[in-house]
Amino acid sequence: QVQLVESGGGLVQPGGSLRLSCAASGFVFSIYDMSWYRQALGKQRELVAAITSSGTTRYGNSVAGRFTISRDNAKKTVSLQMNSLKPEDTAVYYCKAGFLNSDYWGQGTQVTVSS
Repeated sequence: QVQLVESGGGLVQPGGSLRLSCAASGFVFSIYDMSWYRQALGKQRELVAAITSSGTTRYGNSVAGRFTISRDNAKKTVSLQMNSLKPEDTAVYYCKAGFLNSDYWGQGTQVTVSS
């Protein structure tokens, strides 16, 4: 059974940091490209960051330079380090695994940036 379980969300003040983690099981993690998406209330889901099976990373324009994606194939986890958080980063953050025509999504974790 495929599972992607996100953790690490919460409430943080502007300028603060959070680290999200996604624990994977039920598929061959190392061959999947992994990514983080987010969806703010009333907005479309957008790509935040992605990391390929070989470790190549890319970021959405609004988070480049502030967020860092990483993966640990031995632990089957993908993480998102978020620094210098802004109120506009408030959203539900989702973990996604992709390989060829197979996509798996987690249930999401809420991140709220507010003073």
